[in-house]
Amino acid sequence: MTGLVLKLNPGERVLVNGAVIENGDRRSRIAILTPNANILRLRDALHPSEADTPVRRVCYIAQLVLSGDADPRAASKQLLSGIEQLSQVFRDDDSREFLNGATLAVVEGEFYRALKLLRNMLPREVRLFSTGAEPR
Repeated sequence: MTGLVLKLNPGERVLVNGAVIENGDRRSRIAILTPNANILRLRDALHPSEADTPVRRVCYIAQLVLSGDADPRAASKQLLSGIEQLSQVFRDDDSREFLNGATLAVVEGEFYRALKLLRNMLPREVRLFSTGAEPR
């Protein structure tokens, strides 16, 4: 089986191509076979007021594409610019790997994968802001 496999908890909601789908009473797995389907776990969704840091803003742009609220072409330019700015700050090897992967995903039009990779940067950003230290 190819495609994206979502593992959903009871009652968990997911947005698929603009339609909100809610899981039933049991854990389940859903295979999304359609290439380039727009998928967003609502538990991972950022409220606009939460897009208040550089990494969160870039994640929010990817989220807007997945929810159907932004044009993928215009958003791609913003995402690539934002990722480039993040790469100027996060210089460690792990961060570079996530950011390079996110760049490739955006170029390939895979916004779910880009968002997933960018979300790995959130804890790093929190640590950076809490310590006030330069990233390695």
